[in-house]
Amino acid sequence: MTFERKPLADCVPELVATARGDRPATLVITGGKLVNVISGEILDGMSVGIQGGRIAYVGKDVSHLIGEDTQVIDANGKYIAPGLLDGHCHIESTQLTATEFARAVLPLGTTGGFFDAHEIANVFGLKGIKLMLDELRGTPLAGYMQVASCVPAAGPEFETTGAAIGPEEVAEAFTWGEDVIALGEVMNFPGVVYGDEKMLGEIQATLRAGRQVDGHFTWPSSDWRLPVYAAAGVTGDHECVTAEDVIERVRLGMYAKLRRGSAWHDVAKTITAHTEHGIDPRRIMLVTDDRSSESLRDEGHMDFVVRHAIAQGVKPVTAFQMATINTAERFGVARDIGSITPGSCADIILLDGNLADVNVVLTIAAGVVVAENGVMTAQLPAFTYPAEVRASVHLAQRPTADDFIITAPLASGTLSTRVIKVRENHVETIERILTLPVEDGKLQVGQGDGLCKIAVLERHKGTGNKSVGVVEGIGFHEPAAIAMTVAHDSHNVLVIGNDDELMARAANAVADAQGGVAVITASGETLLPLAIAGLMSAEPFEIAAAQSAAISTALYNAGCTLNYAFMTLSLLALAVIPTLRISDKGLVRISPEDGIQLVPLFVQD
Repeated sequence: MTFERKPLADCVPELVATARGDRPATLVITGGKLVNVISGEILDGMSVGIQGGRIAYVGKDVSHLIGEDTQVIDANGKYIAPGLLDGHCHIESTQLTATEFARAVLPLGTTGGFFDAHEIANVFGLKGIKLMLDELRGTPLAGYMQVASCVPAAGPEFETTGAAIGPEEVAEAFTWGEDVIALGEVMNFPGVVYGDEKMLGEIQATLRAGRQVDGHFTWPSSDWRLPVYAAAGVTGDHECVTAEDVIERVRLGMYAKLRRGSAWHDVAKTITAHTEHGIDPRRIMLVTDDRSSESLRDEGHMDFVVRHAIAQGVKPVTAFQMATINTAERFGVARDIGSITPGSCADIILLDGNLADVNVVLTIAAGVVVAENGVMTAQLPAFTYPAEVRASVHLAQRPTADDFIITAPLASGTLSTRVIKVRENHVETIERILTLPVEDGKLQVGQGDGLCKIAVLERHKGTGNKSVGVVEGIGFHEPAAIAMTVAHDSHNVLVIGNDDELMARAANAVADAQGGVAVITASGETLLPLAIAGLMSAEPFEIAAAQSAAISTALYNAGCTLNYAFMTLSLLALAVIPTLRISDKGLVRISPEDGIQLVPLFVQD
């Protein structure tokens, strides 16, 4: 089965003929309550006529469109709403391929999204983005790809990646088609503010191609440099964690993206910009950013986020606008998606019960019924990734316990040590300075102090680069370790543990699997294989979700009770988010005063 999305210009004659009744519709929906996100109304007794992949007619009566071969769906009073759109999503973070992601979210009412494939871009560059785009085009989703802007995220002096993307690569990607829609989140915001030639060149290439620029600004919204960032042409940002963050971005002409991922719970605070401060909601969007396959299975996708926003006091129709038309308008594609209007793509969901429940019972994408009652009814074509993408872990040598020893500059005593403190359900970390003991020239960590070691091993080029630091807040109450090749954004091998031997075993487990997540304790080994670029599972959604849940259980049993712990831990190497991170080149600190800089593990008194 193919899911064709023809340009509107190519469909005009047949749409007009269908609308006036001279050509039978391919599908009609009758007798529903239309969620009109354009006018903000609920309209009773409405029907929709579809020709191929687009909507031909919206009105009370579509009887003149029905022919002998027309598929008729009686909505029977159910809500008829536009398919939900995710305005900022990394498919790789779901641990799924684009095809399996589509299988997971279509039954939940998501019919499109704007995907930033900067995870696979850090491993395979433009080739990785193009592979995901090609796969996405074979699904029913209205899938739009963004070109990764920060590969590497902070720069080669701070981390090692498998590829690099600059202005020339950005310009090339925009020649692939109109579904390459924007420049992905510009995480190197200090580079933009202070005139980095590469970052400004990428933005210029994007603007010259007539595309949008997405942002990622984590300094306080009161910082004088936010307007500087906006002056570069950045018109959307998902790094909003307070109502003030939303308000200031909207006032500057940006779209504020409110995030509810697996472990990033920002909507409850940020939505008060609208519910309490009265900010116009039409420049507010709901997004997921990062949701694991496990949370897709257990909580949902955009349906969950919309339901959550409504629970915070947002009117249901307004919440639907934040996940449909607002998103489409932000990216300049509202003529095609985001509403149920004549000429638009036929991406439609039926909802049963109260609208606030967001209970999706049928999904139509590109004019085809693809899911019903939570189950896919359409078969999606298989997509094969090349062998090199399934063999992307290239360590210089097999790790041993000795690789995780932290050598101290003195034989015994104590040292003031920088420690990364994890914050549950937040992307930011805290920099702590703790006094730790030294014995036999080695820093003592994990000896009943609640601390763990954290290490990054370079895995793209076999350089042998390695750094080891200290992290607080993991919670292990027994000898345990976790290793992962999902380590945003450079995706080297990240290892965390309180036992050097177990850390080595975990690192070797993911290397032997050519990517994945491994938890090692005295009880045994739990593995989530992620063979595709070390980021995505080669298994169906259901298997990947079960394996992801097993990792969560193993972590919990070892004492790590962080909500969706893997998602939070995978960000500890992301060198552009405050405050303290770790890469294969050492500790990286991000501050408004000093920007991004490498800092030593030990602090001189």
